[in-house]
Amino acid sequence: MFKRALYPIVAFFAGCSILHAQLPFSHEIGLISGPVAFQSDYGERNDLSTNAGNTGFGFGIVHYMNFSYLAECNCYAPHTYVNDHFKWRTEISWNKTDLQHFGRWVDKDPASDGVQKLRAMRGRATVFDIGGQLEYFPFSIRDYQVSIGALAPYVSFGIHYSYFTPDTWSELGPLGIPQTTITKYLDPSDGKPNGFSTDDGNTWSIVSGVGVRYKVSPLADMTMELRWQYYFSNWVDGLNPDPNKYPENRANDWNVWFNVGYIYYLDFANGY
Repeated sequence: MFKRALYPIVAFFAGCSILHAQLPFSHEIGLISGPVAFQSDYGERNDLSTNAGNTGFGFGIVHYMNFSYLAECNCYAPHTYVNDHFKWRTEISWNKTDLQHFGRWVDKDPASDGVQKLRAMRGRATVFDIGGQLEYFPFSIRDYQVSIGALAPYVSFGIHYSYFTPDTWSELGPLGIPQTTITKYLDPSDGKPNGFSTDDGNTWSIVSGVGVRYKVSPLADMTMELRWQYYFSNWVDGLNPDPNKYPENRANDWNVWFNVGYIYYLDFANGY
């Protein structure tokens, strides 16, 4: 399965090489990283302790198509609204979050047998992403590129392919037996024998974000972004109790990623 997950990576780099050689735009490349708040079946939704506790880390490599400047001639493109306000971003990223249950259901005292089982559950969501998104800049990209110290806010929307590797276990012993696992995770769900799984999988996801660039030099930007990612699967974290019996867990997994980055302009000759 992991070999199949590598195919999009090969296509991504092959596509970038072809585009660099043939199409009329310039290129930017960069690195992004930062904390990820993972929202899943671990913990209580809309609970501060869950949001703070189930936080991991993400890292990514990004590539931008800049339509306002042409690599083939090291010159500006004829001005249009589209090439002065939009960039296309492709990305390879990875995030990992350690998970456990937080909130009122595990804070009960004295702790019942079920509460103790919830407290002992642990998980890990590891996700590899590849995809693209369109970024819209409300102010002129061309004006920003020649203004050291300028800010360029943007909003974005896109689609990613996500390959996930979940892990789940209990500090009381192996999951899947009544002595360590509460009933909702013992019942079959979505074609699997239990409401938990350590099977690798893949799914599509949508991403949407807001961010800002800061021009630090003619050929470099710093970025700051807050992004929301919604997966079209409820197995990314390894938990998915039967949604017909347990509707409180019916929502798919998602995360919020705050990242900062450094972007370098590959083809922008002199910054002017």
